[in-house]
Amino acid sequence: MPTKNVTDERLAKFKNKGKDPAQKLREKRITVNVELRKAHKDENFMKRRHITLSSLPDEEALSPECVTPYSIEDIIKDVKSNSRESQTRGCQAARKLLSQERNPPLKEIIDAGLLSRFVSFLSMDDEPTLQFEAAWALTNIASGTSWHTDGPRYRDVLIDCNVIPALLSRISPDTPVGYLRNLTWTLSNLCRNKNPSPPMSAVQQVTGQSVSIILLVLHAQICSVLQMLPSLIQLLHLSDKDILSDACWAMSYLSDGDNDRIDVVVKTGVVPRLVELMGHSELSVMTPSLRSIGNIVSGSDTQTQAVIDAGVLNVLPQLMRHPKPSVQKEATWALSNIAAGPSKQIQQLITCGLLPPLVEQLRNGDFKTQREAVWTVTNFTSGGTVEQVVQLVQSGALEAIINLLQVKDAKIILVILDAINNIFVAAEKLGETEKLCLLFEELGGLDRVEALQNHDNEMVYQAAHSLIEKHFSD
Repeated sequence: MPTKNVTDERLAKFKNKGKDPAQKLREKRITVNVELRKAHKDENFMKRRHITLSSLPDEEALSPECVTPYSIEDIIKDVKSNSRESQTRGCQAARKLLSQERNPPLKEIIDAGLLSRFVSFLSMDDEPTLQFEAAWALTNIASGTSWHTDGPRYRDVLIDCNVIPALLSRISPDTPVGYLRNLTWTLSNLCRNKNPSPPMSAVQQVTGQSVSIILLVLHAQICSVLQMLPSLIQLLHLSDKDILSDACWAMSYLSDGDNDRIDVVVKTGVVPRLVELMGHSELSVMTPSLRSIGNIVSGSDTQTQAVIDAGVLNVLPQLMRHPKPSVQKEATWALSNIAAGPSKQIQQLITCGLLPPLVEQLRNGDFKTQREAVWTVTNFTSGGTVEQVVQLVQSGALEAIINLLQVKDAKIILVILDAINNIFVAAEKLGETEKLCLLFEELGGLDRVEALQNHDNEMVYQAAHSLIEKHFSD
């Protein structure tokens, strides 16, 4: 079909890349737009969280008034000294400089070889203030933006310094909730970035495959010993919203990749909990859990089925009708990946009532959500049975995508024309081509496709002309 020449970039990210041409249209849906939106959100939401003094182990010792301005040279000298007092003073000064909103001296700190010193301080149980300051300094380094730190490179420097086992060793039934939040946040940041992704050995450490026993607090007031579970899974079962949010973001980073990486996440057994957290009242928890699920359903049909079995189709309708457009878009993106599966999964989608909210978004959603909804329709018509395509048309989806042929985005127009061609293929199999032609014309589709023959984009013109020649030549 003409569409395929235009959407090569998108096709390269399709869910079922490598299968026959019809199946290639089932895309993976991790688009440049999603990456840009993720980057913007991550910078504003995840970076350099400020910690209130009330969460510190020694408020008086760590108050700003107690520390005079330090130069980088002074910090290096103190951190590398043998005096615990000097080391604490140097770590605290480094932490404060690294917390600056603009131009924190990340490179200078790293080039001075202080990372290994910070990591070594994490094991000093008899020096809680030093331990805390070192952990906070490492957190700020791990959370630096790519503009400041070349994220993947410095992330891997931290991993090579064996920071992950040191962080995990700090998790115990006695870990204060505030400290646990920072540990979770740090682990989350160590899971971030692609090109390259974190080493698989690090992923296995963070997901707990190298951890024998990790005991966590189930609730701030009620300490319960849980069964042995991977560390992030344990964190996902706490009630603190900040810990849940960071743990969910960690899972979203780990699941954002090829099917092998997704499989590591799925095999931890975390999918049901992520689906449950999609219904969380806090947007800061709902959003990363939804992102994680969206990443997982972009994988294989088996991985997608694990998410369906966990009940995701019962949650998606309400998220597609969420007041926030960003949630609607993310939910529709996840739905588009499910619609890229086999007819069995498409039938589950229909049975769980996803067609009405899909059509609602096609008609009334903002353009970004409509774009995801259009991909959902195209994926649906590529892999669905003839009967399923008929149900889609009867739900009002055909009329809705015809109305969207007026948008300015040439790529989306081509995707819509591809869906229309798929619908005509289904009609041919039923011997109902003439009936569909009449319906298509009644809905204004023929006028709009004819108008597209004057479109500035040559491929839109060719696709529109081909559709008319094939189905309306008489």
